[in-house]
Amino acid sequence: MLSLQSLSDRRVAAVLVKIILLTIVSLVILGIGLWFALQWVFGWLNVNDDGFWSGLLSGAMIILFSILLFRAVSVAMTWVFADDIIDAVEDRHYPRQAAFGKRPSLGTGLQMAVRSIVRVLGYNLLALPLYLLLLFTGVGTAIAFLLINALLLGRDLEDMLIARHGAKGAMNKLPRLMLGLMGTVGMLVPLVNFLVPILATATAVHLVHSGNSKL
Repeated sequence: MLSLQSLSDRRVAAVLVKIILLTIVSLVILGIGLWFALQWVFGWLNVNDDGFWSGLLSGAMIILFSILLFRAVSVAMTWVFADDIIDAVEDRHYPRQAAFGKRPSLGTGLQMAVRSIVRVLGYNLLALPLYLLLLFTGVGTAIAFLLINALLLGRDLEDMLIARHGAKGAMNKLPRLMLGLMGTVGMLVPLVNFLVPILATATAVHLVHSGNSKL
């Protein structure tokens, strides 16, 4: 509930608008790139496409990539603006902690964003055989996907606060996992997934500074 209140902050609202716009722009660029790539492939194969199939396949691939990569892209974007979110939450609720926190540089945020993307793609590629193996169970693949990505998201959120507050920004494993799990599930829900990175970051701040992350 405290994190939801953060959406009324003008600084947080501005970050939300930036994330939505950047996501839309990324999808448009991806769609155009895929369309041209598929046009080239059809031309190389001497297939008369007239743009219909390349457009249809581009749309389908964008939807697939949005589902698979949204978490990586949204968290990476959040990394870039995370300090604005943390500043807003700490200034409003935890001014004492805000005074002692050291805001990382933009370069540090970008480096950690890249590491986050590499980590989520790498671990999910390594887990791909497990995902395929569990397909016969019906729900095993979904459970494995959620757990692995919950662990990764929880670590990303913790790293954001450690980068600012050092060891005081650390969380215990269970609260970090639960936060990562809620965030991962939320990112699978259309429209809600735009809010999740901001709400998850704000929640991490409250967990750490209120002491609930140590329970």
